[in-house]
This record gives sequence, structure tokens and C-alpha cells, in this order.
Amino acid sequence: MSTPPEQPPQPRMRPTSLSTLFVTALATAAVAWIGISTFYNDMPSLPWVASLIILVLGVGEWIMAFNTRARIELRDGTQPVNPLTVAWYVVLAKASALGGALFTGLYVGLLAYLVPLAGTLTHAGDDLPKAAIGLVSGLNLAVAGLMLEKACRVPDRPDDDHPDSDVDEDRPTGGRTGN
Repeated sequence: MSTPPEQPPQPRMRPTSLSTLFVTALATAAVAWIGISTFYNDMPSLPWVASLIILVLGVGEWIMAFNTRARIELRDGTQPVNPLTVAWYVVLAKASALGGALFTGLYVGLLAYLVPLAGTLTHAGDDLPKAAIGLVSGLNLAVAGLMLEKACRVPDRPDDDHPDSDVDEDRPTGGRTGN
């Protein structure tokens, strides 16, 4: 009885799926709309600070994504990035993409409730611009998280396409790592 050939270890962390983010945002929008339509009259006015904090977090992740990509590609004027730092960035990126999808869904549900009532309720008219900025901020955070996650990937090396090519003696032969 022969044993099957041993498979190389597969990465356990997969790239964030756009469908997962879409379903998360859609489900959150539905739950938010139900909650908001039930309790909106008892809620205080939306604060600006929530939307702006989400926006600043997204901008920060865009900066991290561009900086990390440059450091991984060893562009001129950059220092190599610590692999453990990249692992932390991947966790942050995945959490931010999911968090951005949640905030996007929340603000979509809020806007779905507010837009029809904007002319009738003063409170709704005041919250409408804040909810719109929140929606843009949530989308920004989700996309920034996806871009940071992509920036943390190990770039393909030219010889990775040809496993039978000569092995460079300066490079470890353990195979490509990353997500």
C-alpha cells in the first residue's frame, strides 16, 4: 500500500473575499434599517466625529499600504520591512476591510431610512450629510483595508513560474511564503 505524496503546506489565511464583504454590508444594512426605523425618534442626532474618525483610519491605511508596498519591493530610499510587522498589517487590513463593510452597511441602512424622510423630519435632514460622509468613510476604510492586505503580499519572483530552473544559491529554497 503506497502513501500519497506529501502535499506542501497551504497557507491558512486567505485573501479577503469581496463577496464576504458585500454580504456583510448587505446584512448590516438590513439590520441597521430595522433598528433605525424602530428607534430613530428616540436617538440623538448623529455626531460628525464618528464619520471623520473612520475616514482618518482609512486614509492612514492607504498611507500604510503605499509605504508597505514600497518597502516589500525594496524601492530606492526604503528600508526592508520586518516580516512580523507585515503579519500584523495583514491582520489589521483584514479587520479594517470587515469593519469598513460593517460601517458601510450601517450607513446604507441609515440612508435608506433617512432619504425618504429628509423633507419631513428636521432631525433626518440634519443627519443626512453625516450619514453620507459615514458611507464614504466606511467604503474608504474597506477599500483601504483591501489595498493594505494586497500590499502585504510577497511579490512573484521571475523564477517562481519555472520550478525546474536553477536555484539561486543566495536564496533559501523553502519556496514562496505569504498569502
